[in-house]
Amino acid sequence: MLRSIRSSIRVLALLVILGLQSTFAFAADIQRTVFPLERNGIQLFLERYQTTDAGEKKPILLVHGLTYSSHEFDVNYGDYSLARFLASNGYAVWLLDIAGYGRSQKVEDGFMPNSDYAAEDIAAAAKRVTEISKTAKLDVLGWSWGTVTSGRFAAKYPELVNRLVLFAPIVVGPLPEPVEVAEPFNVNTWEGAAGDFQVKADGSIDYDIVERPVADTFLSNCWRYDGDGSPNGGRRDILRDPTVRLIPTADIQAPTLMIVGDKDPLATVERCKEALKTLREGKLEVIEGAAHAMLMEKPYYKKFQANVLAFLTSTPSKPVEKSSDSGCNVVGLGTSVVSVAALASLYRMNKTR
Repeated sequence: MLRSIRSSIRVLALLVILGLQSTFAFAADIQRTVFPLERNGIQLFLERYQTTDAGEKKPILLVHGLTYSSHEFDVNYGDYSLARFLASNGYAVWLLDIAGYGRSQKVEDGFMPNSDYAAEDIAAAAKRVTEISKTAKLDVLGWSWGTVTSGRFAAKYPELVNRLVLFAPIVVGPLPEPVEVAEPFNVNTWEGAAGDFQVKADGSIDYDIVERPVADTFLSNCWRYDGDGSPNGGRRDILRDPTVRLIPTADIQAPTLMIVGDKDPLATVERCKEALKTLREGKLEVIEGAAHAMLMEKPYYKKFQANVLAFLTSTPSKPVEKSSDSGCNVVGLGTSVVSVAALASLYRMNKTR
């Protein structure tokens, strides 16, 4: 209880600081550098964001989700960009595109970059990052399918992971029945790209939750970097069997934060609570009213940023015996409409590109 109170106070203090800084967000120059990386004969896109000021930078690797690539962490409008936020707070922020995604080399077989394959891409990137950074370990943050891939990486390579953030974790498949994914590539659509945003009763994007320029920036980047298709290996993994645990939480040794919105139809709070019990050192933050893309949601993105930063910079503690609610904090910020478009997008198995 005392740890939870201290954590809440720390988050509130960070929110005050973030509010004071919002008018001059990311004032420091951000330097972006691309580093060559090859695995399995495929060129992978690996980019670093860091400020140009002197001082040691702590490495963190951000791992993207199922359909769109790492640009989702740099929605560069106002102070929404998670990559620039972390860089402004002393991190060397690394973005990786899994094989076949974004600016990485395309693949002939869209089923090849499945969850286990992607975990090895992450391992290759992590080894390159620690080599460049001259550190033994790095922090890792995964979003959506990125929690499956980064969770598997963390379980297999504990020696490389300092802290792990599972943002909107897909603990098990989100659909009640198995779905067979027959096509190796997903056909990307505007509706699919917009599917993670919360919607109004008529199905349109709720621009009270996500600012229109934020949505436009994200959607524009989807077409710019991802084009009309993306691999389906991860989608086949997620939809094959809804009873199979997708993230090996019991095998993860690093301190782990699971952060989820209670309006998220893909990463439910109850599933996260069940997974929390199996973590050696875990914490669950639930942000009320937030959904799958809370890092782009106006009422919630600062709370999300503050919770992530508070966890990454907190003092490590010994694992504790957890009850059903131990280590779980609920952050209340109002209510909103649940988006079902994200679930619908998982059903879309169109023709190969």
